[in-house]
Amino acid sequence: MFDNVKRLFDIPTFQQQNHPLEVAVAGKTNGQWQTYSTAEFIDKINCVSKGLLKLGIKPGEKVCIISQNRPEWNFLDLGALQIGAVVVPIYPTSSEEDYAYIMNNCEAKLVAAADIEILEKVKAVKDQVASLQYIYSFNDIKGTQNFQEIITSGLDGNQDEVEAIKETITENDLATLIYTSGTTGKPKGVMLTHKNLVSNAIDSSPRFPLELGVKILSFLPICHVYERMITYLYMLISAQIWYAESLETIGDNLKEVKPHAFSTVPRLLEKVYDKIVAKGQDLTGIKKALFFWALELGHKYEIPSRLSGWYKFKLGIARKLIFSKWQEALGGNVGVIVSGSAAMQPRLGRVFNAAGIPVVEGYGLTETSPVIAVGMWKDERIRFGTVGEPIRNVEVKIAEDGEICVKGPNVMQGYYKLPEKTAEVIDKDGWFHTGDIGEMVEGRFLKITDRKKEIFKTSGGKYVAPQILENKYKESRFIENVAVVGEFRKFPGALVIPDFEFLRSWCKEKGLKAPESNTELIKMPEVEARIWEEIETYNQKFGRWEQVKKIKLLDHEFSIDGGELTPTLKLKRKVIKEKYGDMIESIYTEAALA
Repeated sequence: MFDNVKRLFDIPTFQQQNHPLEVAVAGKTNGQWQTYSTAEFIDKINCVSKGLLKLGIKPGEKVCIISQNRPEWNFLDLGALQIGAVVVPIYPTSSEEDYAYIMNNCEAKLVAAADIEILEKVKAVKDQVASLQYIYSFNDIKGTQNFQEIITSGLDGNQDEVEAIKETITENDLATLIYTSGTTGKPKGVMLTHKNLVSNAIDSSPRFPLELGVKILSFLPICHVYERMITYLYMLISAQIWYAESLETIGDNLKEVKPHAFSTVPRLLEKVYDKIVAKGQDLTGIKKALFFWALELGHKYEIPSRLSGWYKFKLGIARKLIFSKWQEALGGNVGVIVSGSAAMQPRLGRVFNAAGIPVVEGYGLTETSPVIAVGMWKDERIRFGTVGEPIRNVEVKIAEDGEICVKGPNVMQGYYKLPEKTAEVIDKDGWFHTGDIGEMVEGRFLKITDRKKEIFKTSGGKYVAPQILENKYKESRFIENVAVVGEFRKFPGALVIPDFEFLRSWCKEKGLKAPESNTELIKMPEVEARIWEEIETYNQKFGRWEQVKKIKLLDHEFSIDGGELTPTLKLKRKVIKEKYGDMIESIYTEAALA
């Protein structure tokens, strides 16, 4: 079916030839949706290619995009790829230091910045990047060349020249450098070819049995490989891509677009779940009792063939009375949500699926373009607590030490200018070593148990997998986030961020006067005792050596801006250890004095 799709820029042409759309991509400008048909989309891409050629951009030269999701991102991405340029996305939230490092490392020739805030950071480091010749902005910013000028310049350009260059580009040519945000050290440029990304989109597509023309809401950063690849996949299967304005507007955008699918990360699903439960908490009488009866039922959900007739009968009532409102909150049409980038609590998968909102979990890395495995509801190719079956053409083996190793057309060429680092992760037989620990369930479904590099050893020589503990503690309504520490210490400890909104409602329920300040709130003896009670409850699910023995409460959330989270909301453990070093130290000094 996809025989003629070899390079990323073949995808829009494939869509035009097989199922052109009236709305291929859409974004909001000044509060109004701006839509582009497949034909208009291709026209914009061609204009960008011709405009870049007029600027003198040559094959192999690097074009950086620093922007939130918007159609212009796709125009520049595919327009640059058509003339053999290499696209280098940079997270808008990255520091000036990272901007300078990445642009220097890749020798960027052109940078497109979305808005004034990003532009200021680019200008601040411009003099440090000798290769940088052009800076454009997507928004209208006085004194800065606008990206529209490239498109306008390309209107009278030579399309034959573009077509001639396209003919020279092969599927094995470098398409993009994606710098891993990383939880430690300097970002590494992952070299991905057209084949890496195209094969991953094609081989993942059977797991997305969506009808032609369905609507997708995109809000995860497109500069991350997960949303980038899945955007190509959406184009392949002729799905409409609607870009949310921001993470803050997702609720409104869901109601406007009424999408049939979207991709997310577990942290955002957790927040959706917590908001729903908070609303249930505000109910009274029979409504409240029904809500929590349905919730409890949802937590016991299994794949349909394993459900009893009695359970299905009760579920039918729960869906009609309670869960139907969950679907409405997501726009009313959602047929599948794909969760990736971090481990999802199995209870989230169970309860959303019980609610008639299919959630599947996937797994991969930037280095694998990214999908290695993903679940699928069709034919019950899903097991809760696993990331599904490996996609076709991707081989997975579990090494003797439990590490997941991968081989396939999706595995990167290597790390840019870092052959030694490449050799550390791709062995002589071509197996990429993921750094994740896992096992196969029923011989088919891949289960991730932890990050190899994140597992730590206590001073007693016992191994602790922090992510497993953290995911379990976060099931508590009282806990917003948690970071487990304890490497080379006597026992594991934890930094705990309470769910302040829920905590205040709990105080009110208990007749306690909650201070306005979070700092004062976490000092309340009743609060400390209640959260410790939650930790103790979940501790029972773990061996004695891995149980958290002491905690410290934080009065603020971890954030991307604060440096504790990656752009896909994973913990940056090195930063957390450095930033909260004194607090972590006090966990153990106080224990020694006790």
